[in-house]
Amino acid sequence: MKSTRDIIRRARELGVGLPAFNIAHLPMTEPVIRAVRDQDSFALVEVSRIDWVKFGAKSLAAVIEEYRKWDDPRHVRIHLDHVPVIDEDHEKVDYRAVIEEALSLGYQSVMIDASRLSLEENIRTTREIAELAHASDIPVEAELGAVLGHEDGPLPPYEELFRSGRGFTRKEEAARFVRESGCDWLSVAIGNIHGAVGEATKDQKKPEARLSLSHLEALAGITGIPLVLHGGSGIKRADMLASMKKGIAKVNVGTEIRQAYEQALKERGSVTAAKDAVYTRTVSLIKDWFGLTGIRAGILD
Repeated sequence: MKSTRDIIRRARELGVGLPAFNIAHLPMTEPVIRAVRDQDSFALVEVSRIDWVKFGAKSLAAVIEEYRKWDDPRHVRIHLDHVPVIDEDHEKVDYRAVIEEALSLGYQSVMIDASRLSLEENIRTTREIAELAHASDIPVEAELGAVLGHEDGPLPPYEELFRSGRGFTRKEEAARFVRESGCDWLSVAIGNIHGAVGEATKDQKKPEARLSLSHLEALAGITGIPLVLHGGSGIKRADMLASMKKGIAKVNVGTEIRQAYEQALKERGSVTAAKDAVYTRTVSLIKDWFGLTGIRAGILD
């Protein structure tokens, strides 16, 4: 079976950003995988710590157990998304224990997010996890810069954030980070933002974000590894598609399918209806937004 490392590398070669769909609620797993299969596409199914702490993913073990009921290696791999060292509530996380558990359960790639630390601490922590995961031949994603949105309270106006470059991944730090940390993929901040997760804002529509494609192109040249776009929901489609040609090989999608599930469940009171909503939205994203119907064979070549 082709490894996730090779799959993401292949995506970068093809100029494709593979979607990575976050499972915020366990019943979302089956319709996501079914949608990817029905579109003859390829995607990552992923869960982040926030999905089981603040939503309905329950646990690392629960997600992979559900995933294995529907797993189709021709179309999907399972990834552990954001495991922060310092979380969105500014609490310390036992990140190593979480990642050790994920490796023991069979997750096929993992992410360590030490971006709230200093550059030196981020490098040190990422290197620690890279050494741990690489011993099991599992690739590691890291983050440099600040993809905002998960923090409590409203964001400053988006245009203000973009103009100021607040949180953008610094070009002068990127090469050093990749070289010294040993990460396989790097999540970058180039204008993208996360969907809000606080109780007061989690149901709100995300601001439409755009990307600094020139900044991305420079980062891709400096780092030489596949780059990752977090906060894929709500980005201008032209920017998102252009980013794939400039080094983005993985695009995280959470808000779009989580809100589809939650809204259908609230309005119709039916998990079946909520799953149908996730399936419909995921098909639309793959087919009409990403334009990735029929790419499976090329990714697995």
